[in-house]
Amino acid sequence: MKKILLLMTVFLFILAGCGQDNEAKDSEKAQGNGNEEVTLKVASLIPPMTEILELVKPKLAEDGINLEMVVLGDNVQPNSALAAKEVDANFFQHVPYMEEFNRNNEAELVPITPIYFANYGVYSKEYNSVEELPEGAVIAIANDISNIDRSLALLAQHDVITLQEKTGPYYTKADIVDNPKNFKFEEVDLLMLARMYDDADAVVMTPAYASPLGLTPKSDALLTEGVDNEFAITLVARKDNADSEPIQKLAEVMTSPEVREFLEENYDETAIPAFK
Repeated sequence: MKKILLLMTVFLFILAGCGQDNEAKDSEKAQGNGNEEVTLKVASLIPPMTEILELVKPKLAEDGINLEMVVLGDNVQPNSALAAKEVDANFFQHVPYMEEFNRNNEAELVPITPIYFANYGVYSKEYNSVEELPEGAVIAIANDISNIDRSLALLAQHDVITLQEKTGPYYTKADIVDNPKNFKFEEVDLLMLARMYDDADAVVMTPAYASPLGLTPKSDALLTEGVDNEFAITLVARKDNADSEPIQKLAEVMTSPEVREFLEENYDETAIPAFK
């Protein structure tokens, strides 16, 4: 009987030890500290965002991190998927857009590092300058509050309109105090801006949506934004995983000389590196 009890005790001890060992391995895997491959899911939308992720994928693999890119179809899904822990990070937005999502959804998304400035611009199919836009011209802008703010700020930067002093986090059309040519601002979904190029007198949009139309900021925009702003396209994660090794390693490779060189060689007019 004593032998049976002794064997049972030894068996239970071994099981407990195995369980602790497995838990330790699982923990290491989740934090990216073990030798096992870690899968890192990152949601994105369009080039050059997706191209940058593809570029850094082999470098991450050297550190045992398998980058799985999840390409989604609109500018809402990447944040919803990240907040729901369906992905580990996303790469498609600027910080003001992320902050608005947090406010509206009680989410805890956090910026990790800025990657590039998408040079915002005003484009027109019919007119060659803002001065040529007629009285009452229709200018299409994105309909989310952070990009309404950005569009109005760009126009005010070039004295097309005048805005009152900002009293909240964002400018709205109610903040326009002077609109000399009575321009009308038509708000449309971000992904619809390119289609408005044929219908509106002018469109305010990023290079990602102007590029498929054969338009670039330097060559075709009536006005451009530059880099003195807070709208850099940024790698974003959650508060609970922002400091994890895989996320930090991803931030490191996305701000590497290789990524800078890629942007300068392929997107010199449209994507200005936001890192040193």
